[in-house]
Amino acid sequence: MRHIDDAVTARTNQSFIRTAMRHRLLERGEEIDLVRRWRDDRDEDALHTLIEAHVRQVVALASRFRNYGVPIGDLIQEGNVGLLLAADRFDTGREVRFSTYAGWWIRSAMQEYVLRNWSIVRTGTTAGHRKLFFNLRRLRAQIAGAADAPLTAGQIADIADALDLPERDVAHMEQRLSGHDQSLNAPIGEAGESERQDLLIDTAEDPETVVIGMRDARTRSRWLAEALGELPERERWIIRERRLSERSPTLEELGLQLGVSKERVRQLEARALDKLRRSLEARPGAVGDLLPA
Repeated sequence: MRHIDDAVTARTNQSFIRTAMRHRLLERGEEIDLVRRWRDDRDEDALHTLIEAHVRQVVALASRFRNYGVPIGDLIQEGNVGLLLAADRFDTGREVRFSTYAGWWIRSAMQEYVLRNWSIVRTGTTAGHRKLFFNLRRLRAQIAGAADAPLTAGQIADIADALDLPERDVAHMEQRLSGHDQSLNAPIGEAGESERQDLLIDTAEDPETVVIGMRDARTRSRWLAEALGELPERERWIIRERRLSERSPTLEELGLQLGVSKERVRQLEARALDKLRRSLEARPGAVGDLLPA
């Protein structure tokens, strides 16, 4: 079935290409008139005529990218998107043919599509990276010949100089293009009993659990603040010093500050904790020990 689908797709592409090549070329005055009719009046017939006359340009540019493992039909579709963008943005006041202007948009759309589909990891994120991606193979062939061996430091330097880019960018791109994405379903182990994805299990909590935890933490903090506010001032001070501060002073230290014995401080702390626990347990939905250890 896959072979049948591929054959049908190939015939469809060939038919489209033959049809595209039969459309006549436009004179400069015709291009300007069609662009203005589309831009000013949204005349769809004018846009259709303009696009038909330049689809052959899309087909020609698509053939330049066919060695990147992307179906020619997909490239043509992306190129048509670029052609439509060119029709929307072409300035008829400039001394340039529409085909020249459209070529930039068509090529840019195809390059973006190739980069998006080359790897699950973004390959080219800047203009320099895109230039490197689409020129590295050609320059590699010129400098290193047909050899598949990794580029030497000198060859990397030559390519970086030719493209006016840092050597580290060339080395990184060479490494990216020499490798391939591996399926997470690829079997591993002697008997193939496991898959790569089995080693990538995320043990962290899921976002829903994290959000619920944050919400519950805010609720507990509010309950604790309200319960502390119900305590007498001396008991509240002891709890803050003993339980809620980074440095937990001893009972004796607090006794010296309050002018009482450490045993009295222990009694006040125990009584305050009991009040807090009963207050927090009385809150609707309270579960477990809500007091800090």
